[in-house]
Amino acid sequence: MTKAAKANNEVTFEVIAHIHSDFKSKFGAPRQSGLVEELSAQIVFEPRFSSELPFRGIEQYSHLWLVWQFSLSDASKSLTVRPPRLGGNKRMGVFATRSPFRPNPIGLSCVRLKAVSFDERLGTVLEVSGADLIDGTPILDIKPYIKYTDCREDAVSGFARKPTQIKVEAPDKLLERVSEDKRAALLRVLALDPRPAYHDDPNRIYGFGFADYEVKFKVDGELLTVVDIKID
Repeated sequence: MTKAAKANNEVTFEVIAHIHSDFKSKFGAPRQSGLVEELSAQIVFEPRFSSELPFRGIEQYSHLWLVWQFSLSDASKSLTVRPPRLGGNKRMGVFATRSPFRPNPIGLSCVRLKAVSFDERLGTVLEVSGADLIDGTPILDIKPYIKYTDCREDAVSGFARKPTQIKVEAPDKLLERVSEDKRAALLRVLALDPRPAYHDDPNRIYGFGFADYEVKFKVDGELLTVVDIKID
């Protein structure tokens, strides 16, 4: 059980599953779900939810909402936050952002459902793509995405502008170290520029863990260059 809030009243949620993804830390993971559809992940359920019963009919949906806990961020009492996309210097109301520093550390992601399988040891496993979650993130609930009500064509996104992509240069000798089924996802992650928006040092080398690899890169203007990829 994980405590979501404790003030005058106590509210508790039961963790129903954990997701297994290619990201070991927040750095490198997409800032929103659906930005990198090539990313694959698996959702493995706790014993009480691992039978086939809770998933009856789920294969009729193409996408799912995941309600999850920010396992690396504690609840925050601050009413304002500094969104990285605004340079990290401007404060906005916490409810006007998707910052992980929230009164209750709860996240919401939309993912594509690729497959539903049943493993004799693990029980039901959901194969999903486009997740922005770190490996091991606790899942609190799953709901189907319903297009006619969840998609608002006239929605206005405020200062949360769609991210632009930058050019990525990765020498073949380095890229060949990455398994073929992971290369496209890694290149898309890099094209989104994982750095905080307020970082602009062309000589600084950044690194993050991706699947079984440690990836290092630097950015000069609109060009990201991969400088090393090591098997972790």
